[in-house]
Amino acid sequence: IMSVSLSSQLSKALRQTYLSLPQGSQCMVTYIWIDVTGEELRCKTRTLKDEPQGLEGEELSQCFQSNSDMFLIPVRLFRDPFTLDPNKLVLCEVLNSSREPAETNRRRCCIQVMEKIKEHEIWFGMEQEYTLLGVDKRPFSWPTNGYPAPQGTFYIVESHYRACLYTGIKIGGTNAEVMPSQGEFQVGPCEGVEMGDQLWMSRFLLDRVCEDFGVIASLDPKSLKNWNGAGCHINVTNHVTYIQKYITILQMNEKLRNKHQEHISVYDPHDGQDNLRRLTGLHETASIHEFSSGVANRGASVRIPRHMAQEQRGYFEDRRPAANCDPYTVTCAIIRTCLVPEEDEQGS
Repeated sequence: IMSVSLSSQLSKALRQTYLSLPQGSQCMVTYIWIDVTGEELRCKTRTLKDEPQGLEGEELSQCFQSNSDMFLIPVRLFRDPFTLDPNKLVLCEVLNSSREPAETNRRRCCIQVMEKIKEHEIWFGMEQEYTLLGVDKRPFSWPTNGYPAPQGTFYIVESHYRACLYTGIKIGGTNAEVMPSQGEFQVGPCEGVEMGDQLWMSRFLLDRVCEDFGVIASLDPKSLKNWNGAGCHINVTNHVTYIQKYITILQMNEKLRNKHQEHISVYDPHDGQDNLRRLTGLHETASIHEFSSGVANRGASVRIPRHMAQEQRGYFEDRRPAANCDPYTVTCAIIRTCLVPEEDEQGS
């Protein structure tokens, strides 16, 4: 028996009756932000008199259970695939009462680092893996005893894909993963801080789609001990490496090798403890304890695709980030290591 939530079994046709009601010129805007855990997203909706054409002038104060207010600052606008046009989704940064970035607001630091290297035109693509769970927290569609049938097609995957396309997410594709009930979608290419914005919003869409189907999308890097874990591999290139200079990729590779432990500590939200369960050297992962690289090697820390090596240009794939990583932190760490001069880092 598949374990889905009771709310998912309510009539969707009845809900559509209300969604089809006219709303005049008014617009529902859902504000979305990263909460105090640094891993989960929260949201709230308010009514605007007209459809916003941009972010100017929009600011919302959100009170938390503390002695001061936190401010939500809109940073990127998206179409809403759940209530449809003209309604919007707005990704927000969180500032504290002194209007400084909140503790889990890694976006502001990411912007500062990206500004230092903007002439390099860095492009990122991230591969978000996830595991579908039932409300009983077991992998969705797995029997109570034993193992599931071979991987099948889930309507959830297709629905999330279409929601991303409607919203404006730069989703590049999707595929099933090795473990049944596990999937992946790719976002990018995105330049600079947009990578984090796009990935966080795509995660929000995944959560909302799964809510409609009565299941849970887990970003736990290792849901089951003896199966493949879930990562968030990141592909990195720029106008120089993509067009001609393979040697630059190798140089970046060596810089990443020299700062392996620093990267491990920021590639999951718990200072590397999540990846300690995942990066074992088994199940298409490298060991967390040492850096490795190779052409077409899915068991390496950093993989260079075979055709990139043959063409002597292109991109590299860092396979170490965990599924629950903060993309702002990951992209920021890679840029600091590979492109920001050491004297700039020491002075920052």
